[in-house]
Amino acid sequence: MDYKMDTAAVPAERMALLKSYLQRLSGGEDLETVREDFVKNFSDVEPSEIMKAEQTLMQEGTPLTDVQRLCDVHSALFHGATREERIANAESAVVASAARQSNDTGTAYADKFAKSSALTVIYGHPLNLFAKENEALDQLMDELRAAMENQAVTDELLSRIREIAVHYAKKGDLLYPHLKVKYGVSGPADVMWTVDDEIRDELGSLAKEYARSDAWYDRLAKVLVRMEEMIYKEKNILFPICAVNFTKDEWYRIYRDSRDYSEVFRVPFRIWQEAETALGAEDDPVQEVLPEGEIRMPGGHMSVPELTALLNTIPLEISFIDAGNINRYFNEGPKVFKRPGMAIDREVFSCHPPKIAPMVRSILDSFRDGTRDSVPVWMEKNGRTMLVTYMAVRDRDGNYLGATELVQNMEAVREHFQKAKPVDPKSLY
Repeated sequence: MDYKMDTAAVPAERMALLKSYLQRLSGGEDLETVREDFVKNFSDVEPSEIMKAEQTLMQEGTPLTDVQRLCDVHSALFHGATREERIANAESAVVASAARQSNDTGTAYADKFAKSSALTVIYGHPLNLFAKENEALDQLMDELRAAMENQAVTDELLSRIREIAVHYAKKGDLLYPHLKVKYGVSGPADVMWTVDDEIRDELGSLAKEYARSDAWYDRLAKVLVRMEEMIYKEKNILFPICAVNFTKDEWYRIYRDSRDYSEVFRVPFRIWQEAETALGAEDDPVQEVLPEGEIRMPGGHMSVPELTALLNTIPLEISFIDAGNINRYFNEGPKVFKRPGMAIDREVFSCHPPKIAPMVRSILDSFRDGTRDSVPVWMEKNGRTMLVTYMAVRDRDGNYLGATELVQNMEAVREHFQKAKPVDPKSLY
């Protein structure tokens, strides 16, 4: 089965060869031997084609664990003796395969690397941020390897490398599912996502171990290799596929959602002005009622019955007072602090005893003038510990729309922490 694959080879032949590698691995053959044959036979095959083959194997019923092993094998395709050789081999291979790729999967993929590179250099673009994080990760891995030579890896250094979990979470939330659901490209989600989780879990396991033996350092060295390979896969497989498929509007939304994630490797979030302008120009959909009777909001859309049920399910007593201090909404259900329906459309101060009204007025005034955004009040009510939180409600521009009062029964929380016993740090190792 070991023959040189030419560019005219039919997909069935490529698939058969890939399956043969899986059979050899399953049969216990040495991984490095299989890698050598893989490099010889697939040196002129586009990485995204291999990804699609992996996807087809899974659709045919090949277990994910087996395809995952193939993913590890195909990472050797561009591996030379040094990092510089690996980069050079990767660049040469992807350029050489571009023309054939356009014939195999359509002209859209012919310039995917150019498209990916063009997006990567746009200041603040999601791919720009991903690339900067990978550059910082590469430097951090060099620092970590230097410390490993003297077996002097510190907790601080290990903690910094574990920030990769945020980088992987962004891929898992923003890229993989969109490729799979919108464009039918499930390979990255099914294979690369699994590698991300394994890397993250192994780093977490290493961080918990107190004794750092030779075996511990060997495990760390192996996980760093996998991280380095993932950098390559992102740059040469995942990001180009995203660049070809995602529309500009989708990139705007990915950018918007990426703002919610923590900083990674001291790489700050960058403002993409084009996206900011486009997102700011969108009509505010909060009040839009769809023909089907649904209410569209920035976070999604729901029918009125669904929204009502959701608000009633939240384990809080919820009240909303508008900017004019008028009661506008109470969620339903049993309440410690009663909310009669007749109070709706009345001034909120009329619902409080005279001695309490000045305090309520003071809180709302402070929300209105911006001096405060939240006021928590702890109290005992009918023998139960309660937390009442008053919060200002503001729009995207910070304009005051009103206030909400949230009442939460904290008795279960209090009991939980009273029963909890201190954890002996030594028991974790």
